[in-house]
Amino acid sequence: MRDQLSRLLGRPASDIFVASTGVIGKPLPISKVLAGIREAFRLLSPNGGEAAARAIMTTDTYPKEAAVSFELAGKRVVIGAMAKGSGMIAPNLATMLCFVGTDAAASAPFLRRALRRAVGDTFNAITVDGCMSTNDTVLLFANGAADAPPLKPGAGNQVVFEEALHRVLLRLARMIVKDGEGATKLVRVEVRGSRTADDARIAAKAVANSTLVKTAFFGEDCNWGRIMASLGASGIRFDPARVDILLDGIVVVRRGVGLGDLEEQRAGRRMRRPEFRVTIDLHGGGGEAAVLTTDLSEDYVRINAGYRS
Repeated sequence: MRDQLSRLLGRPASDIFVASTGVIGKPLPISKVLAGIREAFRLLSPNGGEAAARAIMTTDTYPKEAAVSFELAGKRVVIGAMAKGSGMIAPNLATMLCFVGTDAAASAPFLRRALRRAVGDTFNAITVDGCMSTNDTVLLFANGAADAPPLKPGAGNQVVFEEALHRVLLRLARMIVKDGEGATKLVRVEVRGSRTADDARIAAKAVANSTLVKTAFFGEDCNWGRIMASLGASGIRFDPARVDILLDGIVVVRRGVGLGDLEEQRAGRRMRRPEFRVTIDLHGGGGEAAVLTTDLSEDYVRINAGYRS
């Protein structure tokens, strides 16, 4: 694949990156892929962004694109990106492909550091089904066409660029979760008051990835016991007698004790919304983190039960 495109573009093979998705362990039909590369090369166009975003879709229901523009030293600079992802989505990237381009000028080491910082609470803080992939890819390219001063570590333009990059990736991360296979809910799981930020991330991921919690989301059932059990199973240290749990601001657990059916019913009505928030306060420190997740529906099972057929 790489060598054929190298010949067509007249560029060194080292300039070409290969990304793929599909059934794990099944060789790609290389003759069809090579024919597709020739056809895609023939259709190359400055206006082909949307077509490319659609071409990389698998079980996605819509193409995912995001862009921002901003100024660097009086020059207009753009960051644009496309991504795909819908299932096999878990923190530590996900089954996703993401391609980011900018007309800013920057070295590869600068871009690598900026990207690693940006994925921490964007692509590394989402989950649909708790399953990681073998072929996650995020690529960031810069061509310098904006004629702005080169980005430098520690300079003011670094902060502006990294904030813009974070906005783009966060939009795409949210799109991926919202488009989760069979998903009917988008849920933000927030953990605060942990001993450390790492503990908060571990706890938030444990809740966000729990099959029982996610099915309760789908059933619009404020079964807070499943949330509490997931916290305990996460392995972090906390005092259950100090835990508060809120659903969209409605307190359903205070100091480790449920507040009864009336509050659970109020929270259950909030869970009918397509988006809501679960907040867990451990009252044990200053650590905090958040993870975007989905519910788990019958449609997710149907999609993945017959994926290869």
